[in-house]
Amino acid sequence: MQKVIASIDREALRYNFRVIKSHVPGSKIIAVVKANAYGHGLLEVAKTLSDADAYAVARIEEALELRSGGIVKPIILLEGLFNPEDVQVVSASSLETAVGSWEQLEWIEKANLQSPVKVWMALNTGMHRLGLNEDEADEFYSRLMKSSNVVKPIGLISHLSCADDLSSDYTKKQIDVFRRFASAHECHTALANSAGILSWPESHTDYVRPGIILYGVSPYDGKTGEDLGLKPVMTLKSNLIAVRKVRKGDKVGYGATWTASRDTRLGIVAMGYGDGYPRQAPNGTPVLINGRIAGTAGHVCMDMMAIDLGPDSTDRVGDEVILWGRGLPVEKISELVGTIPYELVLRLTDRVVKEYV
Repeated sequence: MQKVIASIDREALRYNFRVIKSHVPGSKIIAVVKANAYGHGLLEVAKTLSDADAYAVARIEEALELRSGGIVKPIILLEGLFNPEDVQVVSASSLETAVGSWEQLEWIEKANLQSPVKVWMALNTGMHRLGLNEDEADEFYSRLMKSSNVVKPIGLISHLSCADDLSSDYTKKQIDVFRRFASAHECHTALANSAGILSWPESHTDYVRPGIILYGVSPYDGKTGEDLGLKPVMTLKSNLIAVRKVRKGDKVGYGATWTASRDTRLGIVAMGYGDGYPRQAPNGTPVLINGRIAGTAGHVCMDMMAIDLGPDSTDRVGDEVILWGRGLPVEKISELVGTIPYELVLRLTDRVVKEYV
């Protein structure tokens, strides 16, 4: 049976965790597994990362999936509560939640709970997405501390918006805002994201929150995970389903956008945008076949794509084709496509079968 496979390397995942730990020996690690663990499989990844001190997700449904799958360690909702009813769910399921708006605070204060909730006060240090501005944070903190529905001490959390830009001084400003508030209030703290972990040791606090680097992918433009000493966790692969000869001048695919510059052999790969591979991939986007690089030829179709195997190739139907992963960093593909690698590993569809090795 023909399958498009995303092979998920558990040992690479554990290896990356150990690399992260070596960068932050004094911090606990919150493994970020939101968005189906960045496309790698929520529950399987969480179980593999059993050494994590806690997990972080974006939505309450993700947290409940982890709980129902047997995960008992702390789980933090990074986006917080969406409605008053969520407070009861957080309490009943022993979840933890970010709290960064006055509406969320009021929902917690007014709730009739069997047990109080653990919260992380979100402080806006400069990203202007979620969280309290510095000039209103004291009052917000005071109300959290007075509420009988809140476990004390509370957590303090924020997000670095430019940590991947090492030439910017904006990250230092954000760290200063965070540390200034933390030093004046009783709380446990979590600030560093992936780039913060690797490049901004002053952002390392009680907890750190690695995301994309857990999966062996770089948070920086122009660098791969392997450049950072990480191992790719996902390898996306399929097979040749046809090999055909084309002559010089033949035009290939929808819109006839690729013209053979010589007599050559084309391989047809069972992989398309219906599987989540980017349709906008330009001619010549690399794939790996039988230990060498070949380039795409023509538009990526819904279910197939063509690659130029070369006139002297001996590749055969059934041969494996790697789209990204081991031997071909996903960062190289995302750069050619004009997006970030996060999007590529996240966008795979249900047609792609995950195999955990």
